Amino acid sequence: MAVQRVFIVEDDLKIAELLAETLRKYHYQVETAKDFDQIIEEFEAFDPHLILLDINLPSYDGYYWCRQLRQQSTCPILFISARSGEMDQVFALENGGDDFITKPFHYEIVLAKIRSHLRRAYGEYAPKQEERSVKVGRIILYMERMELHVKAEVIPLQKKECTIMELLLSNYPKVVSREQLLEELWDDQAFVDENTLNVNMTRVRKKLADYTVKSTIETVRGAGYRLLLHEEEA
Repeated sequence: MAVQRVFIVEDDLKIAELLAETLRKYHYQVETAKDFDQIIEEFEAFDPHLILLDINLPSYDGYYWCRQLRQQSTCPILFISARSGEMDQVFALENGGDDFITKPFHYEIVLAKIRSHLRRAYGEYAPKQEERSVKVGRIILYMERMELHVKAEVIPLQKKECTIMELLLSNYPKVVSREQLLEELWDDQAFVDENTLNVNMTRVRKKLADYTVKSTIETVRGAGYRLLLHEEEA
């Protein structure tokens, strides 16, 4: 694959920079977290293949951010922490992490673990599966790629955008209820604000409009949403 991207979420600037310098020597593209209240936004902007994540962070800990990141991506997340207790490692894995590296660490071990997880996720050891897609008219959604193809246009999607489009396309021309969308988008609906779905739907509509897609998402009052397929894309 092309140059692989690693996102480092570590508030010790010295450790973060040393890790970044080491990884760049081995031709990885690296970004370090700048604003520890905007981890999701920085993650989405960089779109990494793998994350190195500390536990002790400002505002929210690494367990919290791992859960949030897991709503966006299935990319490998490797915890790096001075905590060495068994329960710390258990919490890391149960909150969505893939591995745990204890500080102080040898950079050779970090590099070996990164290579191993990248191979398993994207390379020679990655499971070979038939690519899933759903097609309506001239609109095709490739779920694994998180890409929406509309005629000759290729539109990159975030995870929640992809889930929304998958539900709308799979159920076309029927209405998809708000309850069904909430259930698919969030594991625990009890903690989801009513406006959160509206915000995500607005993002999808804006993205379609930005790429001049003529098909639209209609709000069906009291029921949910459905895809309205434009004749040029039918």
